[in-house]
Amino acid sequence: MRVKAVISYDGSKFYGFQKQSTTTQTVTTQIEFALKSLQINSPIVGSGRTDRGVHASSQVIHFDIPSYWDDICKLQNVLNNKLRYIHFKHISKVEDNFHARFNAKKRIYRYVFQTKPISVFQKDYISFYKKFDKDKLQNALECFVGEHDFALFYKQGSQTHTTIRNIYKAYYIKQNDIYCIYFEANGFLRSQVRMMVDACMQVATDTLDIQSLKKQISNKQKYTTKLAPPQGLYLARIIY
Repeated sequence: MRVKAVISYDGSKFYGFQKQSTTTQTVTTQIEFALKSLQINSPIVGSGRTDRGVHASSQVIHFDIPSYWDDICKLQNVLNNKLRYIHFKHISKVEDNFHARFNAKKRIYRYVFQTKPISVFQKDYISFYKKFDKDKLQNALECFVGEHDFALFYKQGSQTHTTIRNIYKAYYIKQNDIYCIYFEANGFLRSQVRMMVDACMQVATDTLDIQSLKKQISNKQKYTTKLAPPQGLYLARIIY
């Protein structure tokens, strides 16, 4: 029986979402350890990977469970009691052909930062950028909307059959002293969101001009490969 789960996790406590050969402190490995303790030997499949230090408020995974675990609410409670820094928000039964990654139609990331010093209690969950021009930030974000080849906007070393992605929305909002940048797309490449955020903030702080940004988006010339700090990034929602 296949189930779909919506989970959140504190990325500061893990070396990323995906399994690694050098550590067991990944989101995937810790969930699979918890499942195996319940005699559930299925691997888990996520809607996408998150880097070390990156959080999720609504990551989606799927896995298969034996029929005797038909009490989904009990399973959710047991897993939440076993896991630290990972929370199962919801588990539901799905068709056997459901796939958390391939069935996803849209993914939304949120980047959170502020322009005043970060406190010791915030440092793992929010990033800092100096004061910026708000109009320049929005203009830079809008440059990414549409279908583009993001060959100059991702971290090398990951395998992908295409670097073309369609970004449906890119904007920011302010809530009190906190700024939140949102990207909604059909998919993202490795570290693409962090690279886009930092490029936009460079434009907004006058360290990169918008024409150079447009040239890099058009694959004419590379001007920056800097990544925004991972602490401010959250996988916010998966749409099916």
